[in-house]
Amino acid sequence: MPRSGKEDAMGYAVKELAALSGVSVRTLHYYEERGLLVPRRLANGYRVYDAGDAARLQQILLYRDAGMALADIKDLLDDPAFDAREALRAHRERLARKIEQTEAMMRAVERTLANLEKGTAMDDAKRFEGMKRLAVEENERLYGEEARAAYGDAAVDASNEKVLAMDEGQWESAEGLAEAILDKLAEAVPTRDAHGGAARELCAMHEAWLKMYWPDGMYTREAHAALAETYVADERFRMYYDARVEGGARFLRDALKAYCAQ
Repeated sequence: MPRSGKEDAMGYAVKELAALSGVSVRTLHYYEERGLLVPRRLANGYRVYDAGDAARLQQILLYRDAGMALADIKDLLDDPAFDAREALRAHRERLARKIEQTEAMMRAVERTLANLEKGTAMDDAKRFEGMKRLAVEENERLYGEEARAAYGDAAVDASNEKVLAMDEGQWESAEGLAEAILDKLAEAVPTRDAHGGAARELCAMHEAWLKMYWPDGMYTREAHAALAETYVADERFRMYYDARVEGGARFLRDALKAYCAQ
């Protein structure tokens, strides 16, 4: 077996690949059970990983870090059209977005800290207004281009104005409902029934949540169903729901399609 990170013709033993990659042996065994990373077996039953396996493991870990479900990672890596270089470029973009989000939060913290150090504590009303405006700016930066292309400038501007006009009670209700939707999603996915009672409750909650943000008259079942497709097609949405429960984005899409077709 190779030593000091160097690979010879025999490849890496499971403990060596675990040490090299920073994951546990148990995790490698689990990836093998899921068909994600299947090593060659020697006559004595020992697992051996080659350079291709090590490269595939790197891709698995990159996508797991991005919050992607294991089943989706397997489908992606097994796709004959998979391009490792393009995957790395996409991951670089995700990391850049994370850095931008972190920097935005740091700026908010720095503003609050500056007020405290000057002895001019920000009152609750100003703090709340700043929080809403930061949320609108972040949403515009992350999703504004796509939203404006899909719904038009007037609709997006009206939605932003609706958020900025929320009082604290409305804001907390919207935030609480968003978290409740994730809880209901985690409850509904194991049923595997996109038409069942839990799925319908999930969709009704999701409709109520959308109406908190969308301007009056914008909501239709057709628009809701179209949005649902993006939860699978757009990696950012897929990561958000799949981070809560594996397969969550796909289940929510299927449930909303059934709900909106009624």
